[in-house]
Amino acid sequence: MPQTEFPFTLPQGYIDLEGNVHQEGVMRLATAYDEIAPLRDPRVQANPGYLVIILLSRVIVRLGTLPQLNPKMIEGFFSADLVYLQDLYQRINQNAHTRFSVTCPHCQGDFEVETSPLGE
Repeated sequence: MPQTEFPFTLPQGYIDLEGNVHQEGVMRLATAYDEIAPLRDPRVQANPGYLVIILLSRVIVRLGTLPQLNPKMIEGFFSADLVYLQDLYQRINQNAHTRFSVTCPHCQGDFEVETSPLGE
């Protein structure tokens, strides 16, 4: 079965209203509807740059201990985190990632590594 959810760690982390920092999360693969539905949102129609905010709010399935994530919360992300998530979204949804399970020849530990396409 293909992988549909991808764990991530934000470089800075989202700081909630209580001051808690949330860095660990999971992003799922986007569906066609995830990419089409935001185009009808008035915020996206008024400002196409807002598309990424709506899109990320749809595909991030978990962030720290937050019960849910919404566009307003993503507006509060640090720029470094937003750039990181946009890059992750592109990599996992354009099949530009290749993950391999490997075993270390020295410690016999099992690891998962990701390679980049040629030219990157």
